[in-house]
Amino acid sequence: MPYNSIVLVKQVPDTANVTADAMKEDGTVNRGALPTIFNPEDLHALEAALEVKDRFGGAVTVISMGPPKAADVLRECLFRGADRAILISDRRAAASDTLATSYILSQAVKTVGNYDFVFCGRQAIDGDTAQVGPQCAEKLGIPQVTYLEKIVDAKDKTAVLRRHIGNGWEEVKTKLPVLITVIETANEPRPWSAIKMMKNKHKKTELEIGSEVRNEYQPEEKPDEAKINAEVKKRAEKLKNKNALLEQWGLDEIQADPDRCGLSGSPTKVFKIQSIVLKKEGHTEIPPTKEGISKLIRELVTDRTLG
Repeated sequence: MPYNSIVLVKQVPDTANVTADAMKEDGTVNRGALPTIFNPEDLHALEAALEVKDRFGGAVTVISMGPPKAADVLRECLFRGADRAILISDRRAAASDTLATSYILSQAVKTVGNYDFVFCGRQAIDGDTAQVGPQCAEKLGIPQVTYLEKIVDAKDKTAVLRRHIGNGWEEVKTKLPVLITVIETANEPRPWSAIKMMKNKHKKTELEIGSEVRNEYQPEEKPDEAKINAEVKKRAEKLKNKNALLEQWGLDEIQADPDRCGLSGSPTKVFKIQSIVLKKEGHTEIPPTKEGISKLIRELVTDRTLG
């Protein structure tokens, strides 16, 4: 029996290459100053969906919410074997926290429809909250299985899954559809296919086409928005006829309530951003005794490292 999968992926700042310009004065991330990469565990989520397709048949649809540049990870998904890629990009979605993000993504999943599995990475390396996947499952009203290690079997409308539980694993049986969060030890992501890359490398979203058209103006020229919009539509239609237009949706296409998106739909508030600098030099040896451990805990509490 074929199964249709939807994969939620994210383009994130490369936290392994953080520079001095990584933070703005207000304490928020300066994403423009950081290189971006495919969120690592989302790659494993994509591979899990592709394995379902290989074993049982079906199709893989990938959704990413973000700015126009997020189309890079969508093309990479197509290079690896995804069948369909959709960018969710809308200025009204900016500054969304996990609650607003999960609402937007769940609306996108509902808009795609006809799915058996929803895969996403356990967490993103820029936030490390591990909240978006479970919150999506709640909003979709479907079961969730976290920390996937292996898809053991799927038959009719049920699946047997192996999940990591810290000191071992357990097998669970669940009804479909189900949302699954995937960890990095679940599989080894496949490389790009040269044939698929050549087929999909020129696919673009309308936002990317718009940027190209604007860049064709000289710096001293004042862009004519009417002409720009007309040219974007013309080029987009040309790409669509060649099956080379990446799908792009806004909040209206997924019937999302703007009040539940972006800053207005995000109850999370950052109270304080603090940079911790460790100044102590040398080291302290703690004897492996009850007295030594008690002394260590007292020192940590006194220094406010704990408590």
